[in-house]
Amino acid sequence: MHSHETDAVDSIVDDWTRVRGDLDFSPLAVFSRVKRIARQLDVVRKRAFAEAGVEMSEFDVLSALRRSGAPYALTPKQLLASSLVSSGTMTYRIDRLVQRGFVVREDDPADGRSVLVRMTDAGGKRVDAAIQGLLEVERELLADISDDEFAVIERGLRQLSLAMSVEEPN
Repeated sequence: MHSHETDAVDSIVDDWTRVRGDLDFSPLAVFSRVKRIARQLDVVRKRAFAEAGVEMSEFDVLSALRRSGAPYALTPKQLLASSLVSSGTMTYRIDRLVQRGFVVREDDPADGRSVLVRMTDAGGKRVDAAIQGLLEVERELLADISDDEFAVIERGLRQLSLAMSVEEPN
């Protein structure tokens, strides 16, 4: 039935098709794989970040600061906009990064009522090590995928991402 190797999702779809042949299970074939890949990717990323000495939640904040460019400083509101967490959660993350010496809070010269969160050199070294380690692991995971297959997967996932307009719950 399958021309390529099969996975657990093939078995699930085959079983459903057998008992409910009146339904088209092709969406399940896509979204079940996306969900399984996301779970596996979380494990891979947690390991890669742990090796660099940061947690995934810390990486999210440090990554936003690093990508912002020198002087690697953003307001808490800007950091919040780059994540899918509540303001209380972001405050906790920033507090933890301050305790670990990876960021400092400074007065915002552009707005005396606001603060900036600035990444320290130690934070920069950690986020750089984390992204480098992550890319090495992820490159290994993609090693058996040809350039043509990669382009098809990337294009398809982009289209799927753009088509998904489901709002995240707050």
